[in-house]
Formats: sequence, C-alpha cells, structure tokens
Amino acid sequence: MKATFVRKQPENLGQNIQTFWFESDSALDQIAGQYILLTLPHKNADERGEDRWFTLSSSPTDAPLFSITTKLFKKRSTFKNTLNNLKSGDIVSVSEPMGDFVLPMDPAIPLVFIAIGVGITPFHSIIKYLVDKKQHRNITLLYSASSGEEIIFQDLIGKAWINSSLIIRDKSGLNQSKAARLTGLQVLKSTEPPKDSLFYLAGPEQAVEDLQKQLVRLGVDLSRLVIDNFTGY
Repeated sequence: MKATFVRKQPENLGQNIQTFWFESDSALDQIAGQYILLTLPHKNADERGEDRWFTLSSSPTDAPLFSITTKLFKKRSTFKNTLNNLKSGDIVSVSEPMGDFVLPMDPAIPLVFIAIGVGITPFHSIIKYLVDKKQHRNITLLYSASSGEEIIFQDLIGKAWINSSLIIRDKSGLNQSKAARLTGLQVLKSTEPPKDSLFYLAGPEQAVEDLQKQLVRLGVDLSRLVIDNFTGY
C-alpha cells in the first residue's frame, strides 16, 4: 500500500535517533508490536537495496498515522540517506503490519519486557496502546542502552502502568552496564519474575540471541521467550 510522509522528529539530544511519521492511504490492520516492510525507491541504491523491515513505534490508536523510529549513523546506507531526506508529501510503499511480537490474549499473564537500544520501539507501541486504551497489565520493563543520551520515550514510559522501569545506562545511570553486557542473570535478579511470566526481548540480533541463550541456560523455558531481532540497522 502507499503512504505519505508527514514529518520526522528527533528523539534524543544527539538527534541520531529519529521518528518518521507517515499517513497511510488505507487503514493499517495493526496490532501493537508488529512490523512492516518499507520500500524507498532511489537512484544508485547500494547492495542493501531499497527495502527495510521496521517495527512500528506507533500504536494502532495513532491511525491513520503510523511511525518508525531508527538510529542514524554518520556513515549511512543509501536507504537511510533517502529516508532521512524525505520531504513532507513524498510517497512511499509499505506492507501490511505482520509479526507475533504482541500482547498475549490473557491479560493476567505477567510480562517482562527487555529492550536493548532501539529495541524499545515495539514496547513503545504496546505501552502507548495500553495507555490510550486505559488497559492494565502486569509488566516489568528492563531497558538497556549504550548511553543515557540514547534512552528515548521516557515521558511515555513514566506514565505507563508498569511495575518498574529499570534503566541500565553506560554513563551516570542506575547501573554501570553497557547494553552488550546485559546478562540473563541481571534480568532475573532485577525483575524477579513469577514462574508463569512471558519474556519479550527486542534489540540488535546478536545481543538478543546471546541473552536468549543465557536465559534458557538459567532455566527459562524457550516457550516463554518472545523475540524481535533487529538486523542491520
């Protein structure tokens, strides 16, 4: 389907994390936490091409608008350059939302959300949906970033109905820990999850895979882990 670019907004002081807002020409059939394929045709595309998968950072309650949030490095792909240079009114192509990184049907199930870096985006979508719908869930959020400057969406997280927001920062944070060093033992000690909890992990692929393996070794059943890997961003 087609969508129109509306605006972009910085999410941190360094402005290297940006949210891009679009308006779809027809209603997105979105469940909070899902992702889309965004296509940006452009000249002289590099080997990574014209398509990227992005988790939606917006909630279904934002419709007809929707958003993606991504980190922009100084050395960028041609895709990221094209994205960053979009002008209001530009037309892009998007797929229908997909994926099962969504809330369980049973609202009584305790949830542990573990966000690494820009992996906070699906949780932002879910939390905003819960806030807008005034729904309550038993959620503990563990959010790890490489620096305090890269902690985003703090205003919404502070308003949400969650048990605790545990922010692990590289500098001047609650814990002296880098995202890559976040361990399964830290997760279990910090959250003390009930036995029937579901663990949702989102972030860079290698960091998520490492954490998943550690949690399984520590006795968390694989069926209780819900994964959203971010590749190549």
